Amino acid sequence: MYHRNFGNGPRPVLAVHCSLAHSGAWRGVAEQMAEEVTLSAFDMLSHGRSPDWDGQGNYQLLNMQAGLSLLTASVDLVGHSFGATVALRMAMARPDLVRSLTLIEPVLFAAARGEDPAAFAALEEASQPAEAAWASGDRELATRLFNRMWGTGEVKWPDLPEPARAAMLRAMPAVIGSHGTLYDDENGILAPGALDAVAMRVQILTGADSPPVIPAIARSLSRRLDAAHTAVPGAGHMLPITHPQETAALLRNFWHRH
Repeated sequence: MYHRNFGNGPRPVLAVHCSLAHSGAWRGVAEQMAEEVTLSAFDMLSHGRSPDWDGQGNYQLLNMQAGLSLLTASVDLVGHSFGATVALRMAMARPDLVRSLTLIEPVLFAAARGEDPAAFAALEEASQPAEAAWASGDRELATRLFNRMWGTGEVKWPDLPEPARAAMLRAMPAVIGSHGTLYDDENGILAPGALDAVAMRVQILTGADSPPVIPAIARSLSRRLDAAHTAVPGAGHMLPITHPQETAALLRNFWHRH
């Protein structure tokens, strides 16, 4: 598994990127705190410079194990989107190695099912075109629709550089393969008592302009984890990429308080 470091500060941080991205997605946040933290980030399977996922085993748990293999001492752990669910699993497995946990736009959709059934239903409806395209064998359309739904929206698919499109197409099977993990909680994150081990300080960050399913997830997880929740005005799902300064400030303040 490929990993890299940003910054040279005294505070060790490990960050887990979102689907269809790579470890470099943390560059903007890390640059805001270059003298305060040393931020390590790894490429999930089928992303960046890491190997492809072969479809065997549970994708979330395989990346959890990869992340844990990088830890030799306690860190502040940060995850974005699917990477936030990986970070949460890491904190559940080895709470002794996690000083604090920040979940940015976590996409554990199952947490919204009972919290806000209408938001969950809206998510399922909005996701259907991409899922139908995948089922029909149109990988490019599925990836394009998924990226339109969750990306920044700043650059249209045809205007993206070819390497960027190719990287997203490569990662899309992992997105589809994680449906049961995110929608049905097949790994049991929400099972009674499963989150008891997550006793460290937790914060959840979301974009105020994200789809309604995201604040529903945030409410559910905040209650279960006794976590603080902050919604960043003017931001959407790609909060750490579009708003690195605000994200860094929220991380800094959280760490300093605790």
